[in-house]
Amino acid sequence: MYTEKVIEHFHNPKNVGELDNPDGTGEIGNAACGDIMRITIHVIDGVISDIKFKTFGCAAAIATSSMITEMVKGKSLDEALKITNRDVAEELGGLPKQKMHCSNLAADTLKAAIENYHERTNGKGPGS
Repeated sequence: MYTEKVIEHFHNPKNVGELDNPDGTGEIGNAACGDIMRITIHVIDGVISDIKFKTFGCAAAIATSSMITEMVKGKSLDEALKITNRDVAEELGGLPKQKMHCSNLAADTLKAAIENYHERTNGKGPGS
């Protein structure tokens, strides 16, 4: 059902927790399954210098949370915004069809954290 990579990120998630004084915070819940994800980011010169997550959810939700933090650490905000739900699932070697909504949660929560960063720094979202 799950790939080895999903199981590895579920058993040994990376970047768990919450940053002190984050530059941006995103929190999204998925009504379909009850999963809730929170991501906090630190940004230096437009680059995600650190990122942490807290997720209340299933194995796939925790694995996608861990994976997206690994995918975006050190990337520019613009690069991070280009990461799609499918990118997260593919990086994990795939997710069962009924768990694909978990990858949506990870990408959407990251985008919410970046949006929050833009609102805090200039009162506008990207492209505003």
